Amino acid sequence: MRSDEIKKGIERVPHRALMHATGVARSEFEKPFIGIASSFTDLIPGHVGMRTLERFLENGVYAGGGHPFLFGIPGICDGIAMGHVGMHYSLPIRELIADSVETVISAHRLDGMILLTNCDKITPGMLMAAARLDIPAIVLTAGPMLGGRYKGERLDLVHDAFEAVGKYNRGELTEDDVVAMEIGSCPGEGSCQGLFTANTMACLTEVLGMSLYGAGTALAVSSKKRHLAFETGKRIVELVKNNITARQIMTKNAFENAIRVDMSLGGSTNTVLHITAIAHEAGIELPLDLFDRISSETPNITRIRPSGDYMMEDIEYAGGIPAVLNRLKDMLKDNPTVTGPSILELAKRGTVYDKEVIRSLDKAYSKSGGIAVLKGSLAPDGAVIKVAGIEAGLEYFKGTAKVFDSEQLAMKAIMGKQIKAGDAIFVRYEGPRGGPGMREMLSPTSAISGMGMGDKVALITDGRFSGGTRGLAIGHVSPEAAAGGPIALVRDGDTIIIDLKKKSIDIDINDDEIKRRRMEFKPPEPKFKSGWLARYAQLVTSANTGAVLR
Repeated sequence: MRSDEIKKGIERVPHRALMHATGVARSEFEKPFIGIASSFTDLIPGHVGMRTLERFLENGVYAGGGHPFLFGIPGICDGIAMGHVGMHYSLPIRELIADSVETVISAHRLDGMILLTNCDKITPGMLMAAARLDIPAIVLTAGPMLGGRYKGERLDLVHDAFEAVGKYNRGELTEDDVVAMEIGSCPGEGSCQGLFTANTMACLTEVLGMSLYGAGTALAVSSKKRHLAFETGKRIVELVKNNITARQIMTKNAFENAIRVDMSLGGSTNTVLHITAIAHEAGIELPLDLFDRISSETPNITRIRPSGDYMMEDIEYAGGIPAVLNRLKDMLKDNPTVTGPSILELAKRGTVYDKEVIRSLDKAYSKSGGIAVLKGSLAPDGAVIKVAGIEAGLEYFKGTAKVFDSEQLAMKAIMGKQIKAGDAIFVRYEGPRGGPGMREMLSPTSAISGMGMGDKVALITDGRFSGGTRGLAIGHVSPEAAAGGPIALVRDGDTIIIDLKKKSIDIDINDDEIKRRRMEFKPPEPKFKSGWLARYAQLVTSANTGAVLR
Protein backbone atom coordinates (compact mmCIF):
# COMPACT_ATOMS: atom_id res chain seq x y z
CA MET A 1 0.00 0.00 0.00
CA ARG A 2 1.08 3.60 -0.59
CA SER A 3 0.67 4.26 3.13
CA ASP A 4 3.38 1.70 3.91
CA GLU A 5 5.80 4.52 3.02
CA ILE A 6 4.83 6.26 6.29
CA LYS A 7 3.94 3.32 8.55
CA LYS A 8 6.31 0.40 7.83
CA GLY A 9 9.93 -0.13 8.89
CA ILE A 10 12.19 0.98 11.74
CA GLU A 11 12.96 4.27 9.99
CA ARG A 12 9.26 5.23 10.25
CA VAL A 13 9.20 5.32 14.04
CA PRO A 14 8.81 9.15 14.03
CA HIS A 15 5.98 8.94 11.49
CA ARG A 16 4.11 6.33 13.54
CA ALA A 17 4.68 8.37 16.70
CA LEU A 18 2.96 11.36 15.11
CA MET A 19 0.07 9.21 13.92
CA HIS A 20 -0.29 7.74 17.42
CA ALA A 21 -0.56 11.33 18.62
CA THR A 22 -3.64 11.80 16.41
CA GLY A 23 -5.29 8.76 18.02
CA VAL A 24 -4.38 6.00 15.54
CA ALA A 25 -3.95 2.69 17.41
CA ARG A 26 -1.16 0.25 16.50
CA SER A 27 -3.76 -2.25 15.30
CA GLU A 28 -4.82 0.20 12.57
CA PHE A 29 -1.50 0.25 10.77
CA GLU A 30 -2.33 -2.90 8.79
CA LYS A 31 -5.43 -1.26 7.29
CA PRO A 32 -5.72 0.94 4.18
CA PHE A 33 -5.52 4.63 5.04
CA ILE A 34 -8.42 6.50 3.44
CA GLY A 35 -8.56 10.27 3.09
CA ILE A 36 -11.96 11.95 3.26
CA ALA A 37 -11.66 15.34 1.56
CA SER A 38 -14.64 17.24 2.95
CA SER A 39 -15.74 20.60 1.60
CA PHE A 40 -18.00 21.22 4.60
CA THR A 41 -18.60 24.88 5.32
CA ASP A 42 -21.26 27.01 6.99
CA LEU A 43 -21.11 29.34 3.97
CA ILE A 44 -22.75 27.12 1.33
CA PRO A 45 -26.32 25.75 1.57
CA GLY A 46 -25.30 22.67 -0.39
CA HIS A 47 -22.56 21.92 2.15
CA VAL A 48 -24.05 22.73 5.57
CA GLY A 49 -25.34 19.17 5.99
CA MET A 50 -21.99 17.49 5.36
CA ARG A 51 -21.09 16.98 9.01
CA THR A 52 -23.65 14.15 9.15
CA LEU A 53 -22.41 12.65 5.89
CA GLU A 54 -18.84 12.73 7.20
CA ARG A 55 -19.91 10.49 10.11
CA PHE A 56 -21.54 7.98 7.77
CA LEU A 57 -18.51 7.99 5.48
CA GLU A 58 -16.17 7.35 8.42
CA ASN A 59 -18.38 4.55 9.71
CA GLY A 60 -18.45 3.00 6.25
CA VAL A 61 -14.65 3.08 5.98
CA TYR A 62 -14.34 1.40 9.38
CA ALA A 63 -16.94 -1.19 8.40
CA GLY A 64 -15.04 -1.91 5.18
CA GLY A 65 -11.78 -2.49 7.02
CA GLY A 66 -10.01 0.83 6.48
CA HIS A 67 -8.99 3.76 8.63
CA PRO A 68 -10.45 7.18 7.71
CA PHE A 69 -8.71 10.56 7.93
CA LEU A 70 -10.87 13.65 7.50
CA PHE A 71 -9.42 16.86 6.04
CA GLY A 72 -10.92 20.11 4.81
CA ILE A 73 -11.18 21.62 1.33
CA PRO A 74 -12.25 25.22 0.58
CA GLY A 75 -15.53 26.09 -1.09
CA ILE A 76 -17.39 29.07 -2.54
CA CYS A 77 -21.14 29.53 -3.02
CA ASP A 78 -21.49 30.95 -6.52
CA GLY A 79 -24.85 32.51 -5.67
CA ILE A 80 -23.38 34.49 -2.78
CA ALA A 81 -20.23 35.34 -4.76
CA MET A 82 -22.32 36.57 -7.70
CA GLY A 83 -22.31 40.17 -8.90
CA HIS A 84 -19.24 41.49 -7.05
CA VAL A 85 -15.50 40.82 -6.72
CA GLY A 86 -16.17 37.39 -5.21
CA MET A 87 -17.14 35.89 -8.57
CA HIS A 88 -13.58 36.41 -9.81
CA TYR A 89 -12.61 33.61 -7.43
CA SER A 90 -15.30 31.10 -8.44
CA LEU A 91 -13.61 29.37 -11.38
CA PRO A 92 -10.05 29.72 -9.99
CA ILE A 93 -11.06 27.86 -6.81
CA ARG A 94 -11.41 24.76 -8.99
CA GLU A 95 -7.62 24.76 -9.37
CA LEU A 96 -7.03 25.45 -5.67
CA ILE A 97 -9.25 22.50 -4.75
CA ALA A 98 -7.46 20.12 -7.10
CA ASP A 99 -4.09 21.32 -5.78
CA SER A 100 -5.25 21.05 -2.15
CA VAL A 101 -6.44 17.46 -2.54
CA GLU A 102 -3.25 16.53 -4.40
CA THR A 103 -1.12 18.11 -1.67
CA VAL A 104 -2.73 16.37 1.31
CA ILE A 105 -3.17 12.97 -0.32
CA SER A 106 0.38 12.93 -1.70
CA ALA A 107 2.11 14.33 1.40
CA HIS A 108 0.45 11.79 3.68
CA ARG A 109 0.67 8.85 1.24
CA LEU A 110 -2.98 7.90 1.65
CA ASP A 111 -4.16 4.76 -0.16
CA GLY A 112 -7.52 5.97 -1.39
CA MET A 113 -9.82 8.95 -1.10
CA ILE A 114 -13.45 9.92 -0.77
CA LEU A 115 -14.31 13.35 -2.17
CA LEU A 116 -17.29 14.91 -0.36
CA THR A 117 -18.60 17.75 -2.46
CA ASN A 118 -21.74 19.32 -3.93
CA CYS A 119 -21.69 22.79 -5.42
CA ASP A 120 -20.47 24.52 -8.55
CA LYS A 121 -16.67 24.44 -9.03
CA ILE A 122 -15.98 22.22 -6.01
CA THR A 123 -17.14 19.01 -7.68
CA PRO A 124 -15.04 19.47 -10.85
CA GLY A 125 -12.05 20.47 -8.70
CA MET A 126 -12.40 17.22 -6.76
CA LEU A 127 -12.69 15.19 -9.97
CA MET A 128 -9.64 16.92 -11.43
CA ALA A 129 -7.69 15.84 -8.35
CA ALA A 130 -8.92 12.25 -8.72
CA ALA A 131 -7.85 12.15 -12.37
CA ARG A 132 -4.48 13.77 -11.60
CA LEU A 133 -3.58 11.46 -8.68
CA ASP A 134 -4.97 8.28 -10.27
CA ILE A 135 -5.49 6.41 -7.01
CA PRO A 136 -8.71 4.68 -5.86
CA ALA A 137 -11.32 7.41 -5.42
CA ILE A 138 -15.08 7.84 -5.01
CA VAL A 139 -17.06 11.07 -5.10
CA LEU A 140 -20.09 11.64 -2.87
CA THR A 141 -22.21 14.65 -3.80
CA ALA A 142 -24.34 15.91 -0.90
CA GLY A 143 -27.57 16.19 -2.91
CA PRO A 144 -30.13 18.69 -4.23
CA MET A 145 -32.27 21.05 -2.18
CA LEU A 146 -36.05 20.69 -2.02
CA GLY A 147 -38.17 23.30 -3.78
CA GLY A 148 -39.61 26.22 -1.84
CA ARG A 149 -43.26 27.28 -1.68
CA TYR A 150 -45.13 30.60 -1.85
CA LYS A 151 -48.84 31.11 -2.51
CA GLY A 152 -49.13 27.52 -3.73
CA GLU A 153 -46.31 27.92 -6.28
CA ARG A 154 -43.00 26.09 -6.23
CA LEU A 155 -39.91 28.26 -5.85
CA ASP A 156 -36.25 27.91 -6.77
CA LEU A 157 -33.27 30.22 -6.31
CA VAL A 158 -32.90 31.41 -9.92
CA HIS A 159 -36.48 31.69 -11.16
CA ASP A 160 -37.83 33.15 -7.93
CA ALA A 161 -34.99 34.95 -6.13
CA PHE A 162 -32.62 36.17 -8.85
CA GLU A 163 -35.43 36.99 -11.29
CA ALA A 164 -37.42 38.68 -8.52
CA VAL A 165 -35.02 41.62 -8.84
CA GLY A 166 -36.11 42.31 -12.42
CA LYS A 167 -39.79 41.58 -11.71
CA TYR A 168 -39.82 44.03 -8.81
CA ASN A 169 -38.11 46.64 -10.98
CA ARG A 170 -40.81 46.05 -13.59
CA GLY A 171 -43.61 46.43 -11.03
CA GLU A 172 -44.79 42.82 -11.17
CA LEU A 173 -43.92 42.06 -7.53
CA THR A 174 -44.58 43.92 -4.30
CA GLU A 175 -41.92 44.34 -1.63
CA ASP A 176 -43.76 41.73 0.47
CA ASP A 177 -43.58 39.28 -2.47
CA VAL A 178 -39.85 39.85 -2.81
CA VAL A 179 -39.26 39.28 0.91
CA ALA A 180 -41.33 36.08 0.82
CA MET A 181 -39.34 34.78 -2.14
CA GLU A 182 -36.09 35.79 -0.49
CA ILE A 183 -36.99 33.75 2.58
CA GLY A 184 -38.78 30.85 0.88
CA SER A 185 -36.91 30.12 -2.35
CA CYS A 186 -34.13 28.17 -0.57
CA PRO A 187 -35.89 26.27 2.25
CA GLY A 188 -32.89 24.31 3.53
CA GLU A 189 -29.71 22.39 2.85
CA GLY A 190 -28.75 21.12 -0.59
CA SER A 191 -27.60 22.33 -3.99
CA CYS A 192 -30.08 24.73 -5.60
CA GLN A 193 -33.11 23.00 -7.06
CA GLY A 194 -32.71 23.25 -10.82
CA LEU A 195 -30.35 21.70 -13.33
CA PHE A 196 -27.77 24.35 -12.58
CA THR A 197 -24.02 23.68 -12.48
CA ALA A 198 -23.91 21.88 -9.12
CA ASN A 199 -26.67 19.42 -9.93
CA THR A 200 -25.54 18.92 -13.51
CA MET A 201 -22.05 17.99 -12.27
CA ALA A 202 -23.53 15.66 -9.62
CA CYS A 203 -25.46 13.83 -12.34
CA LEU A 204 -22.43 13.63 -14.63
CA THR A 205 -20.22 12.36 -11.80
CA GLU A 206 -22.52 9.36 -11.55
CA VAL A 207 -22.40 8.90 -15.32
CA LEU A 208 -18.60 9.09 -15.28
CA GLY A 209 -18.79 6.13 -12.91
CA MET A 210 -17.14 8.06 -10.07
CA SER A 211 -20.03 7.99 -7.59
CA LEU A 212 -22.26 5.15 -6.50
CA TYR A 213 -25.43 4.11 -8.34
CA GLY A 214 -28.22 6.62 -7.63
CA ALA A 215 -26.01 9.19 -5.92
CA GLY A 216 -26.42 11.97 -8.50
CA THR A 217 -29.98 12.99 -7.62
CA ALA A 218 -30.47 11.54 -4.10
CA LEU A 219 -31.81 14.47 -2.08
CA ALA A 220 -29.76 16.25 0.57
CA VAL A 221 -32.41 15.69 3.25
CA SER A 222 -32.89 11.97 2.56
CA SER A 223 -31.78 8.93 4.49
CA LYS A 224 -30.89 7.54 1.05
CA LYS A 225 -28.01 10.01 0.90
CA ARG A 226 -26.77 8.78 4.31
CA HIS A 227 -27.01 5.17 3.15
CA LEU A 228 -24.97 6.11 0.08
CA ALA A 229 -22.37 7.75 2.32
CA PHE A 230 -22.00 4.57 4.40
CA GLU A 231 -21.74 2.37 1.30
CA THR A 232 -19.25 4.79 -0.25
CA GLY A 233 -17.03 4.36 2.81
CA LYS A 234 -17.18 0.58 2.52
CA ARG A 235 -16.66 0.56 -1.23
CA ILE A 236 -13.51 2.72 -1.27
CA VAL A 237 -11.70 0.09 0.82
CA GLU A 238 -12.62 -2.55 -1.77
CA LEU A 239 -11.29 -0.33 -4.55
CA VAL A 240 -8.00 0.05 -2.69
CA LYS A 241 -7.70 -3.69 -2.11
CA ASN A 242 -8.36 -4.34 -5.81
CA ASN A 243 -6.23 -1.39 -6.97
CA ILE A 244 -9.04 0.11 -9.07
CA THR A 245 -7.89 3.68 -9.74
CA ALA A 246 -9.63 6.79 -11.01
CA ARG A 247 -8.25 6.67 -14.56
CA GLN A 248 -9.46 3.10 -14.96
CA ILE A 249 -12.96 4.57 -14.44
CA MET A 250 -12.58 7.94 -16.18
CA THR A 251 -11.79 6.75 -19.70
CA LYS A 252 -12.60 8.36 -23.05
CA ASN A 253 -15.81 6.29 -23.10
CA ALA A 254 -16.81 7.65 -19.70
CA PHE A 255 -16.34 11.26 -20.82
CA GLU A 256 -18.32 10.71 -24.01
CA ASN A 257 -21.13 9.13 -21.98
CA ALA A 258 -21.10 12.11 -19.61
CA ILE A 259 -21.32 14.55 -22.52
CA ARG A 260 -24.22 12.58 -24.01
CA VAL A 261 -26.19 12.50 -20.77
CA ASP A 262 -25.47 16.19 -20.27
CA MET A 263 -26.97 16.96 -23.68
CA SER A 264 -29.99 14.75 -23.02
CA LEU A 265 -30.64 16.57 -19.73
CA GLY A 266 -30.07 20.08 -21.08
CA GLY A 267 -27.54 20.84 -18.34
CA SER A 268 -25.39 23.84 -17.54
CA THR A 269 -23.00 25.27 -20.14
CA ASN A 270 -20.34 25.27 -17.40
CA THR A 271 -20.01 21.51 -17.81
CA VAL A 272 -18.22 22.10 -21.12
CA LEU A 273 -15.43 23.83 -19.19
CA HIS A 274 -15.39 21.29 -16.40
CA ILE A 275 -15.57 18.04 -18.37
CA THR A 276 -12.78 19.33 -20.60
CA ALA A 277 -10.63 20.23 -17.58
CA ILE A 278 -11.21 16.88 -15.83
CA ALA A 279 -10.38 15.00 -19.02
CA HIS A 280 -7.21 17.10 -19.38
CA GLU A 281 -6.07 15.87 -15.96
CA ALA A 282 -6.79 12.30 -17.08
CA GLY A 283 -4.63 12.81 -20.17
CA ILE A 284 -7.61 12.81 -22.54
CA GLU A 285 -8.28 15.54 -25.11
CA LEU A 286 -11.90 16.58 -25.65
CA PRO A 287 -12.16 19.14 -28.48
CA LEU A 288 -15.08 21.55 -28.38
CA ASP A 289 -16.42 20.09 -31.63
CA LEU A 290 -16.98 16.74 -29.84
CA PHE A 291 -19.57 18.38 -27.58
CA ASP A 292 -21.35 19.79 -30.59
CA ARG A 293 -21.32 16.47 -32.47
CA ILE A 294 -22.71 14.51 -29.53
CA SER A 295 -25.32 17.19 -28.87
CA SER A 296 -26.49 17.10 -32.50
CA GLU A 297 -27.26 13.38 -32.27
CA THR A 298 -28.66 13.22 -28.71
CA PRO A 299 -32.34 13.98 -28.00
CA ASN A 300 -33.17 16.35 -25.14
CA ILE A 301 -35.47 14.27 -22.89
CA THR A 302 -35.82 16.40 -19.73
CA ARG A 303 -36.78 19.99 -19.06
CA ILE A 304 -35.63 20.85 -15.56
CA ARG A 305 -35.53 24.44 -14.34
CA PRO A 306 -34.43 26.81 -15.77
CA SER A 307 -35.38 25.19 -19.11
CA GLY A 308 -38.72 23.81 -17.86
CA ASP A 309 -40.75 23.70 -14.66
CA TYR A 310 -39.54 20.43 -13.15
CA MET A 311 -36.98 20.35 -10.36
CA MET A 312 -34.28 17.92 -9.25
CA GLU A 313 -36.64 16.24 -6.80
CA ASP A 314 -38.85 15.36 -9.78
CA ILE A 315 -35.89 13.71 -11.54
CA GLU A 316 -35.09 11.76 -8.37
CA TYR A 317 -38.67 10.51 -7.97
CA ALA A 318 -38.83 9.70 -11.70
CA GLY A 319 -35.92 7.28 -11.34
CA GLY A 320 -32.83 9.50 -11.18
CA ILE A 321 -29.78 9.11 -13.38
CA PRO A 322 -30.27 5.31 -13.67
CA ALA A 323 -33.58 6.03 -15.43
CA VAL A 324 -31.91 8.52 -17.78
CA LEU A 325 -29.18 5.96 -18.53
CA ASN A 326 -31.88 3.42 -19.28
CA ARG A 327 -33.42 5.75 -21.87
CA LEU A 328 -30.02 6.25 -23.52
CA LYS A 329 -28.59 2.74 -23.11
CA ASP A 330 -28.38 2.08 -26.84
CA MET A 331 -26.36 5.29 -27.31
CA LEU A 332 -23.85 4.74 -24.49
CA LYS A 333 -20.42 3.14 -24.53
CA ASP A 334 -19.65 0.53 -21.89
CA ASN A 335 -17.29 1.52 -19.11
CA PRO A 336 -16.33 0.48 -15.55
CA THR A 337 -17.84 2.24 -12.51
CA VAL A 338 -16.91 2.52 -8.83
CA THR A 339 -20.18 0.71 -8.05
CA GLY A 340 -18.82 -2.50 -9.63
CA PRO A 341 -21.16 -3.31 -12.53
CA SER A 342 -20.41 -1.51 -15.80
CA ILE A 343 -22.35 1.55 -16.87
CA LEU A 344 -24.42 -0.47 -19.37
CA GLU A 345 -25.29 -3.01 -16.70
CA LEU A 346 -26.41 -0.18 -14.42
CA ALA A 347 -28.38 1.39 -17.27
CA LYS A 348 -30.35 -1.85 -17.70
CA ARG A 349 -31.33 -1.68 -14.02
CA GLY A 350 -32.73 1.83 -14.35
CA THR A 351 -36.50 2.28 -14.32
CA VAL A 352 -38.48 5.31 -15.43
CA TYR A 353 -41.31 6.05 -12.98
CA ASP A 354 -42.57 9.24 -14.63
CA LYS A 355 -42.57 9.20 -18.43
CA GLU A 356 -43.19 12.93 -18.67
CA VAL A 357 -40.31 14.02 -16.44
CA ILE A 358 -37.90 11.67 -18.26
CA ARG A 359 -39.28 11.27 -21.76
CA SER A 360 -38.59 8.45 -24.19
CA LEU A 361 -36.36 9.20 -27.17
CA ASP A 362 -39.28 9.17 -29.60
CA LYS A 363 -41.14 11.75 -27.49
CA ALA A 364 -38.12 13.96 -26.74
CA TYR A 365 -38.47 17.73 -26.38
CA SER A 366 -36.05 18.10 -29.28
CA LYS A 367 -34.05 15.82 -31.56
CA SER A 368 -30.77 17.42 -30.49
CA GLY A 369 -29.23 18.11 -27.10
CA GLY A 370 -29.29 21.04 -24.73
CA ILE A 371 -26.02 22.76 -25.66
CA ALA A 372 -24.68 24.02 -28.98
CA VAL A 373 -21.30 25.36 -30.06
CA LEU A 374 -21.38 28.47 -32.25
CA LYS A 375 -18.53 29.68 -34.43
CA GLY A 376 -18.05 32.64 -36.75
CA SER A 377 -16.29 35.96 -37.10
CA LEU A 378 -17.11 36.84 -33.47
CA ALA A 379 -15.93 33.51 -32.05
CA PRO A 380 -13.39 31.77 -34.34
CA ASP A 381 -12.54 29.26 -31.58
CA GLY A 382 -16.13 28.78 -30.50
CA ALA A 383 -18.82 29.98 -28.11
CA VAL A 384 -21.40 28.03 -26.12
CA ILE A 385 -25.17 28.44 -25.74
CA LYS A 386 -27.74 26.47 -23.77
CA VAL A 387 -30.30 25.85 -26.51
CA ALA A 388 -32.55 23.93 -24.10
CA GLY A 389 -33.36 27.32 -22.58
CA ILE A 390 -34.29 28.96 -25.90
CA GLU A 391 -37.91 29.67 -26.75
CA ALA A 392 -39.27 28.91 -30.22
CA GLY A 393 -38.71 31.76 -32.68
CA LEU A 394 -35.31 32.78 -31.32
CA GLU A 395 -33.30 30.58 -33.70
CA TYR A 396 -32.30 33.68 -35.68
CA PHE A 397 -31.39 37.03 -34.13
CA LYS A 398 -30.16 40.19 -35.83
CA GLY A 399 -29.47 42.99 -33.43
CA THR A 400 -27.48 46.08 -32.59
CA ALA A 401 -24.42 45.85 -30.37
CA LYS A 402 -24.43 47.60 -27.01
CA VAL A 403 -20.99 47.11 -25.49
CA PHE A 404 -19.92 47.03 -21.84
CA ASP A 405 -16.40 46.31 -20.61
CA SER A 406 -17.55 44.76 -17.33
CA GLU A 407 -20.53 43.01 -15.76
CA GLN A 408 -21.11 45.93 -13.38
CA LEU A 409 -21.51 48.42 -16.24
CA ALA A 410 -23.91 46.09 -18.03
CA MET A 411 -25.96 45.52 -14.87
CA LYS A 412 -26.18 49.26 -14.24
CA ALA A 413 -27.56 49.80 -17.75
CA ILE A 414 -30.05 46.94 -17.41
CA MET A 415 -31.39 48.12 -14.06
CA GLY A 416 -31.43 51.69 -15.42
CA LYS A 417 -33.76 50.50 -18.23
CA GLN A 418 -31.25 51.50 -20.91
CA ILE A 419 -31.71 48.20 -22.77
CA LYS A 420 -34.28 47.90 -25.54
CA ALA A 421 -35.61 45.14 -27.77
CA GLY A 422 -33.15 44.17 -30.49
CA ASP A 423 -30.04 44.95 -28.46
CA ALA A 424 -27.10 42.55 -28.56
CA ILE A 425 -25.57 43.20 -25.13
CA PHE A 426 -21.83 42.55 -24.97
CA VAL A 427 -20.15 41.95 -21.60
CA ARG A 428 -16.45 41.57 -22.31
CA TYR A 429 -13.08 41.44 -20.54
CA GLU A 430 -14.72 38.83 -18.31
CA GLY A 431 -12.91 35.79 -19.79
CA PRO A 432 -10.50 33.45 -17.99
CA ARG A 433 -7.59 35.91 -18.33
CA GLY A 434 -9.41 39.22 -18.62
CA GLY A 435 -11.87 38.68 -15.76
CA PRO A 436 -9.84 37.13 -14.39
CA GLY A 437 -11.80 34.04 -13.48
CA MET A 438 -14.52 34.12 -16.13
CA ARG A 439 -17.34 35.45 -13.97
CA GLU A 440 -20.88 34.10 -14.35
CA MET A 441 -23.51 36.48 -15.69
CA LEU A 442 -26.54 35.22 -13.76
CA SER A 443 -27.43 38.63 -12.35
CA PRO A 444 -27.72 40.32 -15.79
CA THR A 445 -29.55 37.41 -17.44
CA SER A 446 -31.94 37.02 -14.49
CA ALA A 447 -32.68 40.75 -14.46
CA ILE A 448 -33.32 40.69 -18.21
CA SER A 449 -35.68 37.72 -17.88
CA GLY A 450 -37.42 39.24 -14.87
CA MET A 451 -38.04 42.43 -16.83
CA GLY A 452 -39.67 40.48 -19.66
CA MET A 453 -36.83 41.06 -22.13
CA GLY A 454 -35.48 37.49 -22.24
CA ASP A 455 -36.85 36.82 -25.72
CA LYS A 456 -36.08 40.28 -27.10
CA VAL A 457 -32.33 40.71 -26.58
CA ALA A 458 -29.13 38.68 -26.78
CA LEU A 459 -26.35 38.67 -24.20
CA ILE A 460 -22.87 37.76 -25.44
CA THR A 461 -19.80 37.40 -23.24
CA ASP A 462 -16.34 35.94 -22.99
CA GLY A 463 -17.35 35.14 -19.41
CA ARG A 464 -19.64 32.35 -18.26
CA PHE A 465 -23.29 31.85 -17.53
CA SER A 466 -24.79 30.11 -14.53
CA GLY A 467 -26.61 26.85 -15.15
CA GLY A 468 -29.66 28.88 -14.13
CA THR A 469 -29.45 31.08 -17.23
CA ARG A 470 -32.07 30.94 -19.97
CA GLY A 471 -32.68 32.93 -23.13
CA LEU A 472 -30.32 33.98 -25.92
CA ALA A 473 -27.22 33.96 -23.70
CA ILE A 474 -23.95 33.11 -25.44
CA GLY A 475 -20.83 32.61 -23.35
CA HIS A 476 -17.26 31.28 -23.48
CA VAL A 477 -16.59 33.45 -26.56
CA SER A 478 -13.08 32.46 -27.70
CA PRO A 479 -10.59 33.99 -28.13
CA GLU A 480 -11.51 36.30 -25.26
CA ALA A 481 -11.27 40.09 -25.39
CA ALA A 482 -8.13 40.26 -23.22
CA ALA A 483 -6.36 38.03 -25.74
CA GLY A 484 -7.35 40.33 -28.60
CA GLY A 485 -10.23 38.19 -29.83
CA PRO A 486 -12.80 39.72 -32.21
CA ILE A 487 -15.13 40.41 -29.27
CA ALA A 488 -12.64 43.13 -28.23
CA LEU A 489 -13.22 44.93 -31.54
CA VAL A 490 -17.03 45.23 -31.34
CA ARG A 491 -18.41 48.75 -30.99
CA ASP A 492 -21.80 50.20 -30.13
CA GLY A 493 -24.10 50.14 -33.16
CA ASP A 494 -22.46 47.19 -34.94
CA THR A 495 -24.86 44.66 -36.46
CA ILE A 496 -24.68 41.21 -34.87
CA ILE A 497 -26.15 38.09 -36.47
CA ILE A 498 -26.81 34.88 -34.53
CA ASP A 499 -28.13 31.86 -36.46
CA LEU A 500 -28.70 28.81 -34.27
CA LYS A 501 -29.61 26.59 -37.21
CA LYS A 502 -26.28 27.38 -38.87
CA LYS A 503 -24.56 27.49 -35.46
CA SER A 504 -22.99 30.81 -36.35
CA ILE A 505 -22.31 34.10 -34.60
CA ASP A 506 -20.99 36.99 -36.69
CA ILE A 507 -20.35 40.71 -36.75
CA ASP A 508 -21.54 42.38 -39.95
CA ILE A 509 -18.63 44.68 -40.79
CA ASN A 510 -16.06 44.49 -43.58
CA ASP A 511 -12.52 43.16 -43.32
CA ASP A 512 -10.90 46.56 -43.77
CA GLU A 513 -12.77 47.93 -40.76
CA ILE A 514 -11.78 44.89 -38.70
CA LYS A 515 -8.11 45.43 -39.63
CA ARG A 516 -8.30 49.12 -38.76
CA ARG A 517 -9.82 48.39 -35.36
CA ARG A 518 -7.27 45.68 -34.66
CA MET A 519 -4.42 48.12 -35.30
CA GLU A 520 -6.00 50.53 -32.79
CA PHE A 521 -6.59 47.81 -30.15
CA LYS A 522 -4.71 48.10 -26.87
CA PRO A 523 -5.26 45.47 -24.19
CA PRO A 524 -6.38 46.91 -20.85
CA GLU A 525 -4.26 46.87 -17.71
CA PRO A 526 -4.69 43.70 -15.58
CA LYS A 527 -7.41 44.14 -12.96
CA PHE A 528 -5.37 42.37 -10.30
CA LYS A 529 -1.67 43.13 -9.99
CA SER A 530 -0.94 41.01 -6.91
CA GLY A 531 -2.20 37.91 -5.14
CA TRP A 532 -3.62 34.62 -6.40
CA LEU A 533 -5.75 36.12 -9.18
CA ALA A 534 -2.77 37.94 -10.69
CA ARG A 535 -0.91 34.63 -10.91
CA TYR A 536 -4.02 32.87 -12.23
CA ALA A 537 -4.46 35.40 -15.04
CA GLN A 538 -0.92 34.74 -16.24
CA LEU A 539 -1.34 30.96 -16.29
CA VAL A 540 -4.92 30.29 -17.40
CA THR A 541 -5.73 29.09 -20.93
CA SER A 542 -8.70 29.84 -23.17
CA ALA A 543 -12.28 28.80 -22.43
CA ASN A 544 -12.39 26.46 -25.43
CA THR A 545 -9.61 24.39 -23.82
CA GLY A 546 -11.35 24.22 -20.43
CA ALA A 547 -9.66 27.27 -18.86
CA VAL A 548 -7.01 25.01 -17.33
CA LEU A 549 -3.70 26.33 -16.03
CA ARG A 550 -0.56 26.06 -18.11
